Order: sequence, then structure tokens, then C-alpha cells
Amino acid sequence: MDIYLLAQVAPFTVFLLAIAGIGLLVLMVVAIVLLSYFRWWVQAFFAKAKISYFDLIGMSFRKVKASTIVPSKIMATQAGLSDPEMTTKALEAHDLAGGNVRTVVRALIAANKAKTIQLSFREATAIDLAGRDVLEAVQTSVYPRVIDCPARGSARRTLDAVAKDGIQLKVSARVTVRSNLQQLIGGATEETIIARVGEGIVSAIGSAEKHTVVLENPDMISKAVLARRLDSQTAFEIVSIDIADIDVGENIGARLKADQAEADTRVARARAEGRRAMAVAQEQEYMAKIEESRAELVAAEAEVPKAMADSFRSAKLGILDYYKLRNVQADTDMRKSISQAGTLG
Repeated sequence: MDIYLLAQVAPFTVFLLAIAGIGLLVLMVVAIVLLSYFRWWVQAFFAKAKISYFDLIGMSFRKVKASTIVPSKIMATQAGLSDPEMTTKALEAHDLAGGNVRTVVRALIAANKAKTIQLSFREATAIDLAGRDVLEAVQTSVYPRVIDCPARGSARRTLDAVAKDGIQLKVSARVTVRSNLQQLIGGATEETIIARVGEGIVSAIGSAEKHTVVLENPDMISKAVLARRLDSQTAFEIVSIDIADIDVGENIGARLKADQAEADTRVARARAEGRRAMAVAQEQEYMAKIEESRAELVAAEAEVPKAMADSFRSAKLGILDYYKLRNVQADTDMRKSISQAGTLG
């Protein structure tokens, strides 16, 4: 009988031991989980950050680091940020989207302390996800930033412009800008500011009648550039433009005139050479015509004896007439030789 009862009780005891083991295992897991998040929960509780244990456990399932969310929420709470959109879920969502939660919170704190910058949590997260450093933007908005024009490290150290009198001026400027948080998303970067300011400086110098006017009043460049609103559609607002250095360069106008004169001289020489070549060709043509006429004269002279012989045969020319003709020819030759001798003498 005792053996039978023992056989009936043994499976029930094993079952109870199994349940007790499973319960103990569950308690150990719960204890480990509670202990692992206990530090973060205590910090959030005493800082009144309103982060529950369930939120901390959910972060593990959502693969969000509690070491990022909890300190950021505590910073925001202690700094007195009251944006209703900045909840624990919103911070987790921004972290899952690839944003930098701590940078966003620090930027919001800096903007809140400045009291002159209106920046919401939604705007800060949008700027951060757009790839911009939102904390640096807030700091630049509070403390303006100085940009060199031309930029440091560029191939050209100065901006070269020419006044109306042809004198070149070499200018370097410094542009003081502050961040425009409303235009930070989609706004042009500082490279655009540098390019626009450089264009404005060149235009202002080019419109000056004389370079001496610019040297006497360098601030005319700054006023002309600022009047053009070059910071439109950019992520910055231009505070001031200061001319750091201005030097006199080359006399570009005189050099251009000299080059033009040299080009005109070459053109005139080419035209003169063309006319000379035409004259030489025309002279050769005239010489050819003279030789042709001379050949015709020789041919005509060769016909004279034939004509005289025909005249003798036909009795149209007598001997006396022939001698008279020879005398006239001899007299003509003598006169020609005398005239040539007088010319040579």
C-alpha cells in the first residue's frame, strides 16, 4: 500500500518541481531585466522625465539605446523644454530614423537659453535629418560666423576687378553671417554666399568711374553689395561685409589698348603687304606686255625689208628715195645719241 501511494505521489512532485523551476527561471529573467533598466528608471524618476519601465523594456524590442534616449530626455526636462511634441516616443522615432537625438536636444536647449531664437522640436529634427548640424546652426545664429572671401585654401587669394579707368584692384573681404534657421532646409550653403559676395564686389568696382574713388571709400563696396540682398534663399543672413585688404594691380586698360594697337599694326602691315604684292604682280604684268609689244615691233621691223623689196620690184620706190630714207634714219639716230649723251653728262 505504501509503495502504491509513493508511486502516485512521485509524478505530482516532479510536476510541482518543474513548475517551481520554471517560475524561478522567469523570476530570474524578470529580475535581470528589472536590474538592467533599474539605473535608467531611477535617473528618469528622480529627474521627473516621465519614462516608465515599460518604455525602457520596449526600447530593447525596438532596438533603441536607452543610454541615448534617457539622458537626452533628462537634459530636456532639467532645461525646462516644454515642447509637447518632444515625447519619449518622438525621441525614439528620431533615433530610429538615423538622427542624432543628443545634438537635437542640445540645440533646443541652446535656442531656449538664447530667448531670441524660435526653434521647435519638429524643425530641429527636420534640420538634423537633412544632414545639417543643428547645434552648430544655433550657435552660429547666436554667435555670428566670419567667412573669408575668397575662401581659405582656394587657388586665388584676392578678388580681381577692373574699374572704368582700366586700373585693376585686388580685394579680399570678410563676411559676417548668422544662421537663418527658417531657410536652413533647402537654403544655399556658404559657398553660394562666397560666390555672390565675390560677384557683388567685382560689379561694385567695375561700376566705379575711377579706382581712386574705391581706394578713398572702400565702404562703398560693402554698401553696394549689401544693397543687393545676396543672402536671399540661403541658409545664412549677412550681418556685415568688411573689406580686409585692397591693393592696386595692373593697368589693364593700357595693356588692352597696347594689345589693340599691336593688333591694328599687324593688320595694317598685312594690308600693306597685300597691296605691295598686288603692285609687284601688276608690274610683272606690265613688263610682260612690254615684252609682247617689243616682240611685235621686231616682227613689224622684219616686214620692212620685204615691203621695200616689193616696192623696188613694182617701181613704187626708187634708189634716190631709198637713200633719202636712209639719211633721215641716220639723222634720227644721231639726234637720239646726242640726246642720250647730254642726259648722261
